[in-house]
Amino acid sequence: MSNTEASLLPLIESGPGAGTPCCPPLTERPFTADEAETAARMFKALGDPVRLRLFSSIASHAGGEACVCDISDVGVSQPTVSHHLKKLKEAGLLSSERRGTWVYYRIEPSALAAMGGLLTAPPASA
Repeated sequence: MSNTEASLLPLIESGPGAGTPCCPPLTERPFTADEAETAARMFKALGDPVRLRLFSSIASHAGGEACVCDISDVGVSQPTVSHHLKKLKEAGLLSSERRGTWVYYRIEPSALAAMGGLLTAPPASA
């Protein structure tokens, strides 16, 4: 397995029970070591302000996807933008598709659901 493959950790389980988040909400129980590693990779990828701006730009773009030509204006060079987009893809937060000379990025809905599930507080007792 390559280093890139080893760094990719699924946020959503595959197989039976597919679609269930990798980790329970923070308030449910303490994470196992594997769950903590998976969640940390995801949040580490978003811990950089440029990556967070790129992620936000893609997430808020009409149609749920954005051409790299539309999101590159984040105050860093194009090679740096490419590096940050690669890191977001490796964390499982983005997917991409090449169309002609441009690459289109979209947020992975399962990753967004997993992040939301991790940070969801239990309902308040009445």
